Amino acid sequence: MIETLNRYFGLKANNTNIRTEVIAGITTFVTAMYIIVVNPAIISATGLPFNAVLTATVVLSAFCTILMGVYANNPILVAPGMGLNAFFTFAVVIGMKVPVETALDAVFWAGVFFFLLSIFNVRTLIVKSIPKQIRYAVAAGIGLFITLIGFADAKFIVSKGTPVLGMAQLDMIMLTFVIGLVITSILVAKNIKGSLIIGIIITTILAIPIGRFYGDASAINMGVPTLVSWKGIFAAPDFSLIGKLDLVGSLKWAIFPVTFAILFTDMFDSLSTFVGVAEAANLMDKDGEPRNIKQSLIVDAIATGLAGVLGTSSGTAYIESAAGVQQGGRTGLTALVAGLLFIPFMFLSPLLSIVPMIATAPALILVGVFMLKPVLKINWVTMDDAIPAFLAMVLIPFTFSITQGIIWGFLSWTLIKIAMGKYKEISVPLSDIDILCSLLLLSMVS
Repeated sequence: MIETLNRYFGLKANNTNIRTEVIAGITTFVTAMYIIVVNPAIISATGLPFNAVLTATVVLSAFCTILMGVYANNPILVAPGMGLNAFFTFAVVIGMKVPVETALDAVFWAGVFFFLLSIFNVRTLIVKSIPKQIRYAVAAGIGLFITLIGFADAKFIVSKGTPVLGMAQLDMIMLTFVIGLVITSILVAKNIKGSLIIGIIITTILAIPIGRFYGDASAINMGVPTLVSWKGIFAAPDFSLIGKLDLVGSLKWAIFPVTFAILFTDMFDSLSTFVGVAEAANLMDKDGEPRNIKQSLIVDAIATGLAGVLGTSSGTAYIESAAGVQQGGRTGLTALVAGLLFIPFMFLSPLLSIVPMIATAPALILVGVFMLKPVLKINWVTMDDAIPAFLAMVLIPFTFSITQGIIWGFLSWTLIKIAMGKYKEISVPLSDIDILCSLLLLSMVS
């Protein structure tokens, strides 16, 4: 069995082992498991049953993450995308008043288009057309984005009622988070195996007294004063949403912009994740491209199409995968472990409430350190390289959108290179991407 896993996933060739991959898979799952309850909380605002969306989320995440591991041999977790679920719910269904069944079908057709683009290597060509400087910047920008998510999850950074963010008031909750962050940082600095998981467990234990013996977490925990809450063990799965999409309604011309927006946003979120994680972890092939990119993009396309069939928003590669990679995950065995861990929560979803966000936040913040390594490769001396890279890097966290960061990185790269007369640095595929970026920006004009 051990030799079979070694041979199938190429563990020795990737300088890893089963123990490391299992720890990495658990780490990836723990940092991303919030999606099991957060995604249905968002999607259920459309009127879809919470438990049914939860079941769809678990099935999609488990199946596609396992497929990513077994077929693409990459340590990438796949699940309904944050941001994509908000777009689906608040922009499409509630804002545009598109029937939810029709919206699900738009997700399905976006997946079909993804699949065709991936099969015919169009998406792979897009990856290869991304300038190296932008790749490095996107990897670093995703790192900053993950760090910002961690600080926001812990409510350490909050909105001050103006466009400027600021630090929250220091209380027992924040002090617990800070202690957890310090402990986890020390474990990571000491290069202790499973440091992120150990940090999550320790921080969870430290959070148990909050709301019971001191402090009140109501302001950051949906009105519940205690952070570590026991809400039972079992919850029966609900498969009622499978096949509820409207295959005819979404083919109307009026719905095409919705399908295009889902396709474009999902495509660049997933491409950016693959490129960013690959650059940070050096998961590259002999040509310097992200490893097994075609197979990975096919899985991502399947995740999008299957999401519409199951009854949720688009599936996509998760930036939290970087947490497992930071723990040493290098092969599809990491994804296989993470995918298998989703399955029990089809029945045990209430157990997820035990781990509060302030416990997973330190892991996300420290992943940002790991993801920032490619910033050293950016050519900061040549300004026509540095400025587009800088814009891509900072706009990802500042706009809270990977897609926006890469759009402005592409467009600024092209415009500045044209102004400098460096036309050879603008490939035909990049010019096509620029057109798509411009169309998406125009679609956002009110």
